[in-house]
Amino acid sequence: MTTALITGATAGIGAAFARRLASDGHNLVLVARDTERLRTQATELHDRHGIEAEVLTADLSTNAGIEAVEARLTDRHSSVDLLVNNAGFGNKGRYLDVSVADELTMLKVHCEAVLRLTSAAAGPMRERGRGGVVNVASVAAFLPRGTYGASKAWVVQFTQGAAKDLAGSGVRLMALCPGFVRTEFHQRAGMGTGNIPDWMWLDADKLVTAALADLARGRSVSIPDPRYKALMGLVKLTPRSLLGGVTTRAGRTYGPE
Repeated sequence: MTTALITGATAGIGAAFARRLASDGHNLVLVARDTERLRTQATELHDRHGIEAEVLTADLSTNAGIEAVEARLTDRHSSVDLLVNNAGFGNKGRYLDVSVADELTMLKVHCEAVLRLTSAAAGPMRERGRGGVVNVASVAAFLPRGTYGASKAWVVQFTQGAAKDLAGSGVRLMALCPGFVRTEFHQRAGMGTGNIPDWMWLDADKLVTAALADLARGRSVSIPDPRYKALMGLVKLTPRSLLGGVTTRAGRTYGPE
């Protein structure tokens, strides 16, 4: 039986990955900061699906947290076949309204942790000749929208480059780029969502189904919804100088209240 490790596993997209992978018969390593939520989730998934669900408490904004997950990913006695780098957060406020310390914490979680955990997982996977990594980015990666968008753009570029370098090794890497998903993301950041149109919201479980299908197809980037595929197609055709103004206005309309 294969094992999947999911960061940010207790809510939103991470929890949806856990539910889907457990239902497919995968054992799990659930990673988040809240031990009690992790234990409750692990018990529920074990009881419902009969899989083993291991709990690993780790804060990926710290070196100790990243090192703990690295150690689990490189454990040769209990290999991990699929890594889902899902942990992440948003900061409320425009550039210079957010402290540099908070911006650096975001880069630690979104970039450094993703790099280190992907590397820790991909090495043993390459030796075995099989495995997969899903790095959760965002459609914000394709828009000029501050540190959050920049960090997710890094995730996409890094993942695509690593996927190319590992082509033919049996290890698949994919950047997942969803749009708005009903999770705890906005609440934790203190962002309002009342101005976001209903049509822009995605269902986390359907998103995960589409993402896993794209991973199986060998895609290095997944935008798992036709609506957002169309929007990102328009973005590619829009001049960057115009796009900056459009995304700034959209951020005021659909971003923090």
